[in-house]
Amino acid sequence: MSDDFTNFCKSVSDLAKSFEKKNVLIKIHSEPDSGILRIYGERSNSVALAKTGLEEIEELAFTTAEHHPYWNFLYNSSQILKIVLEKWDGDITEDEIKEITWYADELKNSANHVSRNHCE
Repeated sequence: MSDDFTNFCKSVSDLAKSFEKKNVLIKIHSEPDSGILRIYGERSNSVALAKTGLEEIEELAFTTAEHHPYWNFLYNSSQILKIVLEKWDGDITEDEIKEITWYADELKNSANHVSRNHCE
């Protein structure tokens, strides 16, 4: 399976190189150990990449729900990051600061809960 994925990544890389000859900028990043291949277009930027990564984190938080002891950390921190990334080039409103503070308080509550359970 790993060889198949490696071969696939090489084929995609070759395809991307063929587009570079046509002045289409494409960046490819593969992680064979985790079976992940990422393709970035020429208009992608750091904030867009962070938002995409955050979507993956949110998906993990939603699919694990409350079945994992660290779910609350993942969910609440992702919600803070979501607000920050949405407002990256703008201003965070007073309501959004209150929302961030609420999520931060939830993180503190989670830390206290995990700490208590860890010490028992």
